[in-house]
Amino acid sequence: MTNFDVVIVGAGAAGLFCAGIAGQRGLRVLIIDHSAKVAEKIRISGGGRCNFTNREVTPANFISQNPHFCRSALAGYSPQDFLALVQKHRIAWHEKHKGQLFCDHRSDDIIQMLLSECDAGQVTRWQPCAVHGTRQTADGFEIDTERGTVNSRQLVVATGGLAIPKIGATGFGYQIAEQYGHALVPTRPALVPLTFDASTWAPWSALSGISLEVDISTHSPYLGHAGKGGGKRKAAAEMQFREDLLFTHRGLSGPGVLQISSYWEPGTPITIDLTPGRDLSEQLKQSKSGSRKQLSTTWSQALGSDIPARLAETWLSMAHEAQPTLSAQAAIAELKDKDLEWLGQSANRWSIVPNGTEGYAKAEVTAGGVDTKELSSQTMESKRVPGLHFIGEVVDVTGWLGGYNFHWAWSSAAACARSLKSANEPR
Repeated sequence: MTNFDVVIVGAGAAGLFCAGIAGQRGLRVLIIDHSAKVAEKIRISGGGRCNFTNREVTPANFISQNPHFCRSALAGYSPQDFLALVQKHRIAWHEKHKGQLFCDHRSDDIIQMLLSECDAGQVTRWQPCAVHGTRQTADGFEIDTERGTVNSRQLVVATGGLAIPKIGATGFGYQIAEQYGHALVPTRPALVPLTFDASTWAPWSALSGISLEVDISTHSPYLGHAGKGGGKRKAAAEMQFREDLLFTHRGLSGPGVLQISSYWEPGTPITIDLTPGRDLSEQLKQSKSGSRKQLSTTWSQALGSDIPARLAETWLSMAHEAQPTLSAQAAIAELKDKDLEWLGQSANRWSIVPNGTEGYAKAEVTAGGVDTKELSSQTMESKRVPGLHFIGEVVDVTGWLGGYNFHWAWSSAAACARSLKSANEPR
């Protein structure tokens, strides 16, 4: 039996970062993962360039049943702290809109940085190596693995969630949590495309590939904070983002839809404003005076050049089916104000009910997870089982799109790693 100060299960972003910090503090660290490759989610993220953090990280950018839980970890490890590490390793980076930070070259730069930090801490890494089970002992934990049983004073669960099973995601971390009596907040796919009933979506499927900036909102039970950096509360329980939307064959995707998907509750509508900040009804009514133009021409002008022509034409065709007076050839001056009001509102307040999501296969993260009520926000340690810690995505803390989830991995891992004890230190 091999003895370690800490065994970390999961060699993703949170696990590797925790291992590096703990190892450099002088602890004997073993990190185990069932996959042959480390940190595959880092590798595929950000179009292969890894959106590794966001300059504007605040607790408002996270969803949890306890929205205050993430405050301590975020305060203890900032985006500037991680950026300093990136610069120490001479990784070239750039900033995109809304504070998003990316590698200039490839995501593997971040993975190699994390492995270098682990090497600096003399971290032992077993991969691929399955964990068959764990047991609490008087001195800590026994962990049964494919390479034998190891003894550890502390156990850190950094197994991630259920998102993207093709790169090895499993629910193993949740099983460990339940084994030790921890409650789970129900999990669901987050940052995921939304789908619609085939018959409902048939008129829009031909627009696949069209993208435009919109305001997108939904009433949600998942609101904790009023958001910053692109999202905001519109009312007591309504969340809104201004981001790009993408039409697909099965539904809607793009940053705006991924953002709102984390707040969306099945059976409730999402509302989309195709022309944020502009009242189409008023524009249409004002355009009647002295005009000889047809509705199709006025409609295209009202929408503006940012709206693709195919979308404008499809929208007017659908409007005509619902309101026969709204013919594309109708003279704008002869149309009633109430019909133009209806047409404008249909695009400024497009309300549609998704029938589901693309699921964990296409989700970027898993919402829900280990209930934070039984974890220390300062150390990520279980309040039920001394020496047991949960970090990263397995915990009920879910970030927005834009580098926030990686930053939760770094900050929760740092909080945990700084609290771990060596064999010579009292508990």
